[in-house]
Formats: sequence, C-alpha cells, structure tokens
Amino acid sequence: MIAAKKLRALLQIRWSGQLSDGIFQSALATFVLFSPERATSAVSAATSFAVVLLPYSIVGPYVGIFLDRFSRQRIVLIANALRAIDLIVIAILIKSGATGILLTFFVLFAFGMNRLILAGLSAGLPLLTTRESLISANALAVTGGTIGVVIGGGIGVGIKNIFDKSFASDFSIFLIVIIACVGYAITSLSTSRLKKNDIGPHEHEIPMESRGFSEMFEGFRILRSHRDSLRGIIATSVQRGGVTALTLMGLLLERNTYHLSTNPDAGLRGFGTALAIAGVGVGVGSVISPWVVRRIGRHKWIRWSLIGPVPFLVLFAYYSRQLTFFIAAFTLALFGQAVKVTNDALVQSSIADDFRGRTFAFYDVSVNIGIMVGAVTSALLLPKSGQSALVLILLALIFLATSGFVLRPPHK
Repeated sequence: MIAAKKLRALLQIRWSGQLSDGIFQSALATFVLFSPERATSAVSAATSFAVVLLPYSIVGPYVGIFLDRFSRQRIVLIANALRAIDLIVIAILIKSGATGILLTFFVLFAFGMNRLILAGLSAGLPLLTTRESLISANALAVTGGTIGVVIGGGIGVGIKNIFDKSFASDFSIFLIVIIACVGYAITSLSTSRLKKNDIGPHEHEIPMESRGFSEMFEGFRILRSHRDSLRGIIATSVQRGGVTALTLMGLLLERNTYHLSTNPDAGLRGFGTALAIAGVGVGVGSVISPWVVRRIGRHKWIRWSLIGPVPFLVLFAYYSRQLTFFIAAFTLALFGQAVKVTNDALVQSSIADDFRGRTFAFYDVSVNIGIMVGAVTSALLLPKSGQSALVLILLALIFLATSGFVLRPPHK
C-alpha cells in the first residue's frame, strides 16, 4: 500500500511536470517557429532542435553521476524549483522581444533541467514497483507524461488564441510561460510527497569516487554485458531520430504547404492537431505493449514496432496529404511508444540500481544524438515546403535495417 502511494506520487510529479513542459514548449514553438514575422525553413527548425539537445549531450554523462550519488528526490525537487525561476527570466526576455544568445542560454538551462528530472524519475521508478509490473508502470509514466505534454500544448495554443484578440502576440506568449512557471513550482512542491531516499540511491550503492565521462562509459561497458538492453537503446535512438525527422517535415508542411505561409496560426492549429493525434497513438502504444509483451516477448515486440510504421511512411511518401501525414504521425507515435516503454523496462530490470543513473544518462545521450542526427539529416534533405519522398523512404529503410541487423533474434 505504501509503495503504491509512493508510485502514485512519482507519477503525479512526472505528469504535472510534463504538462508544464507542453505549455512551455507551445510558447517557444509559437515564438520561434509560428510567428508571422519569422519565416520557417528546415535549417532554422533543425537548429532549434540542435541548440536544445547538443549541450545536454555534452553534460549528460555528469547527470548520471549526480543521480547515483545524491538523493534523486532532492535533485528532482531542486531542479523543478530552478526551472520555475528560469522561466521567469525567459518570460521577461520574450516580453521584451529578445531572440538572441541570452534567451537561448536560459532555454538551454530549462531543457537541461528537464532531462535531469526525467532521468532521475526513470532511474528511481524500479524501486517503487515490482519487476513484473515494470512495463505497465513505465507505460503509465511515459504515456501520462506524453499526454500531459500534448494537453499542455493545447492549453498554450488556446491561451494564445484568446489573448491575441486583445493583446500583442508576445504578451500572450509571456503569459503562457508564466503559467508554465507556476506549474513547475507546484511540481517542485509536490515532490515533497516522497522521502529523501524513496527513489534512491541507497547508501550502500553510492560510489566513493567521481570520474566524469569515464563513469558514463563504465555504464556503457555494463550495457555491453547486457546486449539486449544496448540493442534496445540503439533501436530507441533510431526511432526517436525518425520521429524528429517526421516532426520537422510536419512543421514545414503545416507552416508552408498545407496552409498559406502568411497564415501561421492555421499552420499552428494543423500542427497541434497532428500532435494530438500522435498523443492518441502514444496512448494506444502504451496500453497494448504490456499485453503484447506477455505473448511474444520484449525483443520481438521491439523488432515488430520498428517495422510497424514502415508501410504508412511509404504511403505518405507517395501520397503527401494532410490526412496521410496524420496517419503517419499516429502510427509512428504508437510504435515509437511501444519501443520506448518496452526498452525502458528492459534496461531497468537488467541494470542494478547502483549503475542505473549512469546507464540512463548514457541512454539519454544516445537518444539525443539520434534526435540530432534525424534533425540535421532531414534539414539537409528537406525543401522549405517540407515535401520529400526521399526522406520518408530513407526513414523506412533505416527502420527495416535496424530491425533486421541491430535487433537480431533474441539468443535467450
């Protein structure tokens, strides 16, 4: 009963934080990508992805060290509080119309805190549930969080539409960021529902020395002795890179092709609809994954989840319409979520808690690299219109290759 109560607290912390993430991200997307005065190209959109992720990929290894040495509950609490303070600064900069290095720095800090929080909660989740329930617990955590992001994005867009009628666009974005700030502050306070050591690490598991990047590579060496987990991480990274490529394509299509480029609000609504449909796909993927895994096993399900979206990507490549974009978004989200929650449970159940923080730091860095590769590659290949059969066919082939060569049939 106590463990269930603590698990509910962890889920509430994650869900409320990611609801605030969605509100904040909708403000950034509107300010940077859907403002009438700012034209959107593949390179500018991909740069937004890279600017957010590249610095974290450099400092990410040290995140694992913190998570394996200090109370994860305290880290999550303090990181959310710092993120709330950071958003006050971002709101002021946006209200003043700032778009330069200073704004970028504070946005980077906010996203860095986000990854630290999610890695800490993922590393601590196995301590609050049984091994048999890990897939279901991950499905709840990740699905609820993703749905929270989608709902938060909808809230942000709704607030913008209401206040744009009476105020300047930058004021409505300022207001959205302040609301996200309040959400992060509430999430920080709610973290006190967990005790200091509830999500680890335990005293006997804390290493005595700190060796920076070498500790992340130690986590990698641990994963090399758990090849199924390592392959799953590679598959997840490839899949997330594919999601990024389709997201970038959808951004351009909604902004510049499916709607008039002079009407960015229509593009924003179309992109929001695609995100909502993808959110439904995420929910379906999370619900069916535990059931499918019990019948065919984790390894087969991860392999089939990479193959699953391929026919729909090919359909979208040869019939580029908003409807086929929505279908591709739904299926890629469904099978992508299946890969993520299944592999998260695989890693959590395979790796001891004293290495789990470093392992998830490596996991996060690997996924971020996959996202950046997807963003940069698609930016180089996509025209301003966003229409490119080449990108979609290339993505389908990469998924098939990963399923066939990286995820070899399980050896046990």
